Amino acid sequence: MIHPLRLSLLPLLLTAALLVPAVQSALARNIDLSTVPDRETVQLTIYNSEDLTLVRETRKVSFKPGTNGLQFSWANTLIDPTSVELRFLTQAEKLEVLDTTFPHDKPQMLYWNVHSELDGEATVEITYFTSGISWASDYVLIADEQETQVGLENFVRVTNNSGEEYEDAQVRLVVGKVNLVEKIAQLASLGTHDVKSLSRSEFKRHRRDAAARIIKEADGYEGGWGDDDFDGDGPGTGRPKQIIKEGLSEYFIYTIEGTETIPNGWSKRLRSLDVAEVPLEIEYRYRPAEYGDQLVRMYLTRNDEESKLGTTPLPDGIVRVFRRNGRDGLSYLGSQSIPYVPIGEKIELNLGPDPEVIFELVRLDFWRDNIWMQEYGQSTYRRVDDGEVRIDVRSTVTGWDDHTLYAQRVRNYTGEPIKLEVRRTFGGHVDFVSSLDAKNHDYQTVQFTATVPAGETEDLEYELVEHLGRNQKQNRVEVLPTADE
Repeated sequence: MIHPLRLSLLPLLLTAALLVPAVQSALARNIDLSTVPDRETVQLTIYNSEDLTLVRETRKVSFKPGTNGLQFSWANTLIDPTSVELRFLTQAEKLEVLDTTFPHDKPQMLYWNVHSELDGEATVEITYFTSGISWASDYVLIADEQETQVGLENFVRVTNNSGEEYEDAQVRLVVGKVNLVEKIAQLASLGTHDVKSLSRSEFKRHRRDAAARIIKEADGYEGGWGDDDFDGDGPGTGRPKQIIKEGLSEYFIYTIEGTETIPNGWSKRLRSLDVAEVPLEIEYRYRPAEYGDQLVRMYLTRNDEESKLGTTPLPDGIVRVFRRNGRDGLSYLGSQSIPYVPIGEKIELNLGPDPEVIFELVRLDFWRDNIWMQEYGQSTYRRVDDGEVRIDVRSTVTGWDDHTLYAQRVRNYTGEPIKLEVRRTFGGHVDFVSSLDAKNHDYQTVQFTATVPAGETEDLEYELVEHLGRNQKQNRVEVLPTADE
């Protein structure tokens, strides 16, 4: 016997599969078709990069012995019908999906025929992928008047244009970098280097399939959850959060606390982080490759336990920075985008130039020595040293060293000492000679640090020795102490 059953899924519809019209009225006398089970849980796992959201919905459904017909409709939504799955989370040993059909006369609809040995209630889960749901993260950072600590709040704005209504939904975000090339190669049975040979349509299809597989794997989904997982804010909330590192990927399933109703066509701003008294460090940096040819003021903290953070990576987003001004008000300092911040990494905010700190490079002196000559018509080289070798038209200069003495002048007009970090890049064979606290940042870049007292001017001096012509032996900068050290 086939028992009709109706389940409203707002607007996903599980209704009676009335496969035998002749017995419809008789069955209806025995089954209360007006009873609509409440939705137990709904969970959204949103992956922005591929416009893909994994949806899990659970309901408690009453079954009768025999064959029960369930109807599922995705009309007027962006649900991918090929991704729809039905699972039994309780009483699974007494329930079985016999088949799934797509009736030609009823588009955007499918039927499940479920064989039941149960006369009673079971929890079912429907999972599917949909498009049209996205998220964006933003932060509010408020520094105290002394700029020694900050309060940090994070909000996630979820926008629903999927065509579906989601009530009391638990929201989870795929945060970080996901490398899909390896997954595409696996799905397409190709080498990683051959993925680019796929046609545009094949690549798009494999990319979406790879993203869907990654979301399910990262979510730890292996066929549903048991009864114990349904006593919190939603399925799976009891499982520990995990960071996944795989190949060139590092991504994380970030769970927003609590649940929210997100109607179709609406956006909801959800608070995901609120931490007070996060320690703050201020540093002035000169890094032309990153910030342009200017000295910038930085707010620095770290996503770790010592900073009262570090329980999860932080999503990428916009940070708006304020400072308390001592008059029960806030001064706006600026905003910028930050990338995904793994646990243990720095949070670095560029506040731009500080008008109270003057930064300039002053050239103090220049001279040339270690000159080498090649005598005309010969392969003989001699060094010009105190006039012992006469320079004439029959000789050619083949090598020399240029010496330039610089002062990195910093005027600190603020009321506090400032920490300074300077990076300068030099091409060719160069010696950086100084008593400064200097080191190689890379083979062509020198980094040095200093502290400039409040209200003081400091000349941070260094000598640059450029080896030119035959004197050039390599292409790198070497950091050397001054002769008197």
